[in-house]
Amino acid sequence: MKREIHELSRREMLTAMAVSTLGGIAATAMTKKAAASRSSNSTKSRLIKIDAKPAPIAIDTAKTAVIVVDMENDFGSKGGMFDLAGIDISMIQKAVGPTAKVLAAARNANIKIVYLKMGFHPDLSDLGAPDSVSRMRHLQRMHVGKTVQAPDGSASRILIRDTWGTDIVPQLKPQAEDVVMYKTRFSGFYQTDLDNVLKTLGIKHLIFTGCTTSVCVDSTIRDAMFRDYQPVLLADCTGEPIGNGLSRSNHEATLLTIEVLLGWVSSSDEFIKALGAA
Repeated sequence: MKREIHELSRREMLTAMAVSTLGGIAATAMTKKAAASRSSNSTKSRLIKIDAKPAPIAIDTAKTAVIVVDMENDFGSKGGMFDLAGIDISMIQKAVGPTAKVLAAARNANIKIVYLKMGFHPDLSDLGAPDSVSRMRHLQRMHVGKTVQAPDGSASRILIRDTWGTDIVPQLKPQAEDVVMYKTRFSGFYQTDLDNVLKTLGIKHLIFTGCTTSVCVDSTIRDAMFRDYQPVLLADCTGEPIGNGLSRSNHEATLLTIEVLLGWVSSSDEFIKALGAA
């Protein structure tokens, strides 16, 4: 009995450690509520089959998380970084509706939701070395750190943490039980606690949504595949401005790469249908 109590305390301690450094929502979002949710999940394991390419995939909802990549104002809202740079964001905005439906269905099925947000410290100390591609491209092309006026009239800074620009778009607003963490590179696994959090929660299957398809979504999916997760990208829940006007877009090329080598490609309708059929 004492050993069982010790093991339980150890697991609780590891969970607390894993969430203590999360950015965005306070770490309390994954304390008692998350533990209760995990306990509930463990007794309500459900196998569902999602129609996907290259083939249908069976997943256990108790071991599944929905990943929302960078669906924040600076990428997907008027007045944000992309919009101010003259970049077409229509394909990102088009992905918001299907993503909202996926999140609602996932919450109803008690599936964990993890939000990743691109955002830097105010002093840009985490932007990269002076001669790094990360720092040069972000400063030269996107003017990261520049003070701007948000559409609501408040002062904001481009891609800086805890400003309007790095808030999740209103239609996809996180809830208290969700995990929210910042990242400073394209991949959500790079120098973050994402892997530790997912392993602590017992996650194996990752349902991907977010932007942009061939950059941050692709980078995170690659790192997920390298770590033996099973990534499924919902194609209508993501968008890519780069190459959007070409006869074959970067979005389409990324879908093909994922389908052939990195995981599975499906849609919001197929995911929601699979949940409803289980």
